[in-house]
Amino acid sequence: MSEPSAPGTDSFIGHLVELRDRLLKALVAVMLVFLCLMPWAGGVYDLLAMPMIAALPAGTKMIATGVVTPFMVPVKVTLMAAFVLVLPYVLYQAWAFVAPGLYAHERRFALPLIVGSTLLFLAGMAFCYFFVFGTVFHFIGEFAPQSITPAPDIEQYLSFVMTMFLAFGITFEVPVLVILLVRFGIVGVDKLREMRPYVIVGAFVIAAIFTPPDVISQFMLAVPMCLLFELGLFLARFVAPRPTTSGQSDYQPMSDAEMELELDRDEALRRELAEKESKGNAQ
Repeated sequence: MSEPSAPGTDSFIGHLVELRDRLLKALVAVMLVFLCLMPWAGGVYDLLAMPMIAALPAGTKMIATGVVTPFMVPVKVTLMAAFVLVLPYVLYQAWAFVAPGLYAHERRFALPLIVGSTLLFLAGMAFCYFFVFGTVFHFIGEFAPQSITPAPDIEQYLSFVMTMFLAFGITFEVPVLVILLVRFGIVGVDKLREMRPYVIVGAFVIAAIFTPPDVISQFMLAVPMCLLFELGLFLARFVAPRPTTSGQSDYQPMSDAEMELELDRDEALRRELAEKESKGNAQ
């Protein structure tokens, strides 16, 4: 006969089991899409390399210096493409795991924040691919000496692309950061407006660190960052805590009915997790 577990142990184990299941579902979805795309892995890389190929001299191709590089690089790109395609499902699994532990007003704020941050990150990648790469590669190509023939290595190109995607994706999250700072009362909208000159300087410093050493790419990262900061200031006005006449926040605690509803929902979730755990022990 097994000894009874501690009061919170079953609930904790149930959460771990649910987390494992949702991670497995997300991983399986990514791998299925990855396997479906694998026959066209070369075409997926060609699509990623299109901005660079368009900037190279006519008849010039990229090179692969490693023995397994012609195979591994397209596989990495295809895996990245599969993850981007399945990202909505992955985020749904994360939301389904977190949502039961949130109050109703927290869910109303968190869901648009998650969806918005995801769309902004993808928008940053798209902006980098469709606008930045072509401009930067043509700009660099114009300064290349006539005595050389550019032949970029595909592995170095992938590393460059991933760095740029990450830099622009994170940059496009600036409105989310501004909204969070204002929503939780860390910094007020008026204070952020006063910090505008420092934000502009910081944007150009960040652009100088994460982009190639040319003025065009730095401007193409710093200017959107400044514009997105202004967008965040505009949206933050709608989520900022409004002080009352007494100078206090306008936050109102939940009513007794709302509290009862949340407690009932939490109790139902605990019973469901306990039933899953008991069935697992029985098997």
